Amino acid sequence: MSDRYEGKPFLRLLDSYVLDTIGHLDEANQKWLKEAEPFFRETFGVNGSWREIVAGRMEFPDNMEAAIQELWDKGRIRFLQETGEQPDPVQFTHMFVDKNFPH
Repeated sequence: MSDRYEGKPFLRLLDSYVLDTIGHLDEANQKWLKEAEPFFRETFGVNGSWREIVAGRMEFPDNMEAAIQELWDKGRIRFLQETGEQPDPVQFTHMFVDKNFPH
């Protein structure tokens, strides 16, 4: 199986943005992303938090977080009704990113 992020370092940030938006970014990655903000600022030549850097580079509209959250909430309810199980937030994130931001 290939590594999703091999040769695509920004993809990890984008996936993390979506996971964080839906409340499923784990504590270890939250800590790493916060600590890496100076590196991201230098690498991308912009100021801001890692989330602001992702939103800026992707040119997200102001309502992007609300749109992602709404899609997750509605899809989660539908998935739960259909399967009786909670959806996998990582799988949702990968599907959402791959569909909306081909890489």
